[in-house]
Amino acid sequence: MKKIVLAILTLLISTAAVAQKANKRKADALFQKRSYLKAAQMYEQLKPTVEILQNLGDCYYNNYMMKDATRAYAQLYLTKKETDSIDKEYLFKYSHALMGIESYQRADSVMAVYLGFPVDTPKFKANLQFNVPYDYVIQPMAKNTGNGDFGLSFNGDKVVFASYRTAQGNYTWNEKPYLDLFEAVVDENEQLKRVTPFPKEINSKTHESSATFSPDGRFMYFNRTGDKQVEVGDDKFATLRLMRAEFVEGKWTNVTDLPINDNTFSTEHPVLSKDGRRLYFSSDRPGGEGSFDIYYSEVAEDGTLGQPQNLGNVINSKHREQFPFLSEDGKVLYFASDGHQGMGGLDIFYSRNYETGWDKPVNLGETINSSADDFAYVVNEKTDKGYLSSNRNKGTDNLYSFVRFENEASYMVEGEVRDKNTKNLLPGTTVSLFDENNNLVGTMVVGEKADYVFKTQPNKKYRIEAVKDFYIPHSEEFTTNEEGKMRYTIELFVECYDDAEEIITRRDDGKVQIQMENIYFDLNKWEIKPEAAGVLNTLYDLLVKYPSMEIELGAHTDTRATNTYNLVLANRRANAAVDYLANKGIERKRMKAKGYGEELPLIKCGDNCTEQEHSINRRCEFIILK
Repeated sequence: MKKIVLAILTLLISTAAVAQKANKRKADALFQKRSYLKAAQMYEQLKPTVEILQNLGDCYYNNYMMKDATRAYAQLYLTKKETDSIDKEYLFKYSHALMGIESYQRADSVMAVYLGFPVDTPKFKANLQFNVPYDYVIQPMAKNTGNGDFGLSFNGDKVVFASYRTAQGNYTWNEKPYLDLFEAVVDENEQLKRVTPFPKEINSKTHESSATFSPDGRFMYFNRTGDKQVEVGDDKFATLRLMRAEFVEGKWTNVTDLPINDNTFSTEHPVLSKDGRRLYFSSDRPGGEGSFDIYYSEVAEDGTLGQPQNLGNVINSKHREQFPFLSEDGKVLYFASDGHQGMGGLDIFYSRNYETGWDKPVNLGETINSSADDFAYVVNEKTDKGYLSSNRNKGTDNLYSFVRFENEASYMVEGEVRDKNTKNLLPGTTVSLFDENNNLVGTMVVGEKADYVFKTQPNKKYRIEAVKDFYIPHSEEFTTNEEGKMRYTIELFVECYDDAEEIITRRDDGKVQIQMENIYFDLNKWEIKPEAAGVLNTLYDLLVKYPSMEIELGAHTDTRATNTYNLVLANRRANAAVDYLANKGIERKRMKAKGYGEELPLIKCGDNCTEQEHSINRRCEFIILK
């Protein structure tokens, strides 16, 4: 009987293992085809391995189900502490998922690990209140917010947008119907009226969205998803393509697939400049900065398109830049991004084009951006009225109208922080602005591009200061004038200690050490001898010269005693050195005494050390902590 029971149990266990393995394969196949919600249902039933947690989090993240995405990524983040096999980009997604549920403190801590320097989103949002060009008042454009409306564009006195309100087909990504293009008018209450779908020549059995029109209304460029899935690496999906249609005798016809498309990448979100000579769009084609970048192509008289040109790394990041829109004069670009610092998901940014190129993007602020995806910004500059799309309402895309008002914060100082010698950007630097009475006006930790922006007032003196660990603090003074809305750009060049001082070097282990003569003590003593006082006086001068420098005074002994005795003796010697400097006026909080005893000898000679080797190991080291 025992053998029979054992055989049955073995069979059941084997069957369960096969079923789980089969489910894993099926879930992976669904995931690779981007059938995310069905894949998520299967992954939820499987043992949460690293791979499954990654895919499960992505299933929810790609459908803006951020509470569930946070749950999966949180498990993955805990696993990360035990293995180095996790792609760092999941930290980026985890942080954005946390921002999506407005857990900013946790999001900032995760993003700091991803970036390698501190992040403070609440302070970033507070600074934006003074630095954005406009404030916004927004409202939804439809009472029924479950239609998935997004991507509105102007077409004469009408508007065009995408929606799945016709409820045709089933898109496995989100289990919603396929998108079609619709035409409508906007009434005096900014609501959509007389909504009419485009004809079947435009609306196919797959997705259509993001229309833009030539100045004469003759041509329409829009998105259509390819009708066939193709394998790209391990994935299998249909790419987004740019189409062009012609309006002839009251009908849309001559729908053509543009030559800048390709089966292996997507080309999406077209917008024509107001003169119709440039077509801007987003694409994840090879050769970009990463993920989706914004490009443009010149439009010739005969309608042919030039080679796509990337807008460069001022606009584009390693993450998503999408939904471009151009001002009337073509000098201001509005776009959506999750790669520049924001409030979560896609935020709307603007950048101005000068003769030297595009200026660094500015987040439009929390009167229009939210913790969700905010995108597809369009504006009538004559009326300061416009539209955007957002999934801030339960994760579903909806259209919103807005009115914008000029922000009265018209004076600003901006710039970036660089290493004085290498000219490299220094993200993570703390930049502070002080008024003429040395009162703190504002402070921020600069992000990946090491840039800062502060509000100022006319006809005032200011001092701006940059502080970073292992660097000499640097400040500059400036005075504003009364010439209206201006931007002062100040480059803050800071110098690291080891470039400024010959006696400061960076060791192979990364620590920054002050190289000075050794401090000697009498045998079994810790009193500061005259020779040691001379060395410490040099250290005192250095600490006076750099008031923000913080150091560790580490004492090391030889091995001629017990470990415990040497550790106690080393701590007494380190504290004696600290006491000496404190008595000369150096604040104790800037100094850390550390006794290492015999733990870290320079020469590992054990019990066979010569007298000279013992003396080399018996030393004090001065390490810069900050």
